[in-house]
Amino acid sequence: MGLLIDGVWHDQWYETASTGGRFRRQDSAFRAWVSADGSTPHAAEAGRYHLYVSLACPWAHRTLIVRALKGLATAVGVSVVDPLMLENGWELPEGADPVHGARFLHQVYTAANPGYSGRVTVPVLWDRVRGTIVNNESSEIIRMFNHGFGALASGPDLYPEPLRPAIDSMNAWLYDTLNNGVYKAGFATTQAAHEEAVTPLFETLEALEAHLGTHRYLVGDRITEADWRAFTTLVRFDPVYHGHFKCNLGRVADLPHLWGYVRELYQVPGVAETVNMTHIKTHYYASHRTINPTGVVPLGPVLDLAAPHGRDHLPAAA
Repeated sequence: MGLLIDGVWHDQWYETASTGGRFRRQDSAFRAWVSADGSTPHAAEAGRYHLYVSLACPWAHRTLIVRALKGLATAVGVSVVDPLMLENGWELPEGADPVHGARFLHQVYTAANPGYSGRVTVPVLWDRVRGTIVNNESSEIIRMFNHGFGALASGPDLYPEPLRPAIDSMNAWLYDTLNNGVYKAGFATTQAAHEEAVTPLFETLEALEAHLGTHRYLVGDRITEADWRAFTTLVRFDPVYHGHFKCNLGRVADLPHLWGYVRELYQVPGVAETVNMTHIKTHYYASHRTINPTGVVPLGPVLDLAAPHGRDHLPAAA
């Protein structure tokens, strides 16, 4: 995170003085849509769109997963920012941006809107034809990848119509207490605000453990977008959130059903290649200097995500 104000980058991870020590996430600024039916100005075309991501960011990670699962790797290009985010915000390695030749992500934002002032975040979906950002809201980008690219996409429907109400309900619960819950706990600047976030976070983990003891996946008998939205937080929990964000009432690895579930999702073809623990740990521990002033990155924990997941006894769609 960070803010671009009047063309000047401000290394502002979060502001809690006005919220009683509580972290509050701001809304994304670009909310247009890619469509396969011509109903929006952004038509589905191979090679037209470019995705900017961080391998460390769970919100960006979900877009990489869905891009892979929907067979869009050749249709939608991707640029990966450096793991560190310091005084210049998200930085791009030299030569990593074939669209703009940008070295900083805020340059992509101002290419879309020269007067832009606001959050500079990943993921970002860029339209080469219209020369602008389509969307920087991960939940909407994964929906576009799922059904907005028409015949360009393949693979499973991650948001099937009969399950949509249940998926939406699951997403809303997990966003508040899990996906954003770890940030509310980690970025809290008062004891009360931290405990206010940690308690429902661990209640959620226990509820997931109970659910996954009798259900293969979060909604129905197949993997849906709800599972991938949960996965990108859960796979980071023990390496980062447990220690760095002080979410240490327990580990995901100590919850057998939940840990097996994480391993099963990791082992879905195409997913392991999107998980980069070096980027993940380096970004959090070395970028958040208000939380970890030394920038020292721990060597552990050692996690075997490729170990057998032991969930084949639970029913799943063929």
